[in-house]
Amino acid sequence: MKQQSKVQTLIHQMGEKKSLRRFKAIFETMEGIIFGTSIVTTGAPHIKDHIEIKRYMSFAIIGLLPATAVAVYYYGLYALAIIMTSYVAGGIVEVSFAILRDKEIEEGFLVTGLIFALVLPPTLPLWAVAIGSVFGTFFGKEIFGGTGRNIFNPALVGRLFITIAFPQLMSVSWKEPFADVITSATPLGVFQISGEMTPYWDLLMGMHAGSMGEVFSIGIIAGGIFLMLSKVSNWRIPVSYLGTVFVFSLIGNMISPNIAPPVFSILTGGLLFGAMFMATDPVTGPTTRIGKYIYGFGCGLLTFLIRSFAGYTEGVMFSIIFMNGLNPLIDHFVLKTIYRNNNI
Repeated sequence: MKQQSKVQTLIHQMGEKKSLRRFKAIFETMEGIIFGTSIVTTGAPHIKDHIEIKRYMSFAIIGLLPATAVAVYYYGLYALAIIMTSYVAGGIVEVSFAILRDKEIEEGFLVTGLIFALVLPPTLPLWAVAIGSVFGTFFGKEIFGGTGRNIFNPALVGRLFITIAFPQLMSVSWKEPFADVITSATPLGVFQISGEMTPYWDLLMGMHAGSMGEVFSIGIIAGGIFLMLSKVSNWRIPVSYLGTVFVFSLIGNMISPNIAPPVFSILTGGLLFGAMFMATDPVTGPTTRIGKYIYGFGCGLLTFLIRSFAGYTEGVMFSIIFMNGLNPLIDHFVLKTIYRNNNI
């Protein structure tokens, strides 16, 4: 702790030096990312930890790096173009609202812009990427007041919009890594049509068609565990989400071979990515511990039902969006149950 304090003090002092004053913002950002906020309250309620928005966003991006790097490696520079288009289009909306509100530009879009790009097909036209990013940022976040005030995950709002508005683009824009041939068949789609399962090793390594950031399962798991260990995300949500899908898929597969087995269900589609990086969003998720279990269970149950009995191949996006809308109600009834003698 003493060593940490010395380093933190040194970084702070460097930012205060007259010769380095112009770089003060950089030193403050470094201090916030490494050590968290040093601001404390003079009275209750008191800050319990050092997680602030800069540190949260920085750690979230670190957790996304494995999936991002593999996406660029598998799909080439066009994957990078999709990411940059998402950032530029959504960033324009962010900056515009910051100017209108006369507030600082918030760091929230650094994560939102990346997540949105990673849940898209690797051959989606850039104009569609831009439209989805603008729509998700505007209607998913800014109209609610910006970062920290949105009800729904803005990346999912953008993807949901282009899925409904341009269904053909979102269903025939898949391709396997290093391949030039476009296919409309993802592993989950192939299973629902023919019952054929992609080998688990290919699912782990991402050697199959799918959204460009959702295919590399090993990287997604590693990034998700990093976020849980660093307490940027709460383990209760992904564990209850994935656990629910596992249990229902196990029971369902015993009853009917048309329902995908549990491990295959977890490794296909956007389930892992959604559970690790989107359902865990602290803004659109519940705040109570019990609420997090209920939320994860609801996401898992809806995902299983949509995948198994609906006409739509994937259910992660709709499940998380639906549960986002129920979060205030979940927390309300959890608190009302805990504090029964109070009027909440």
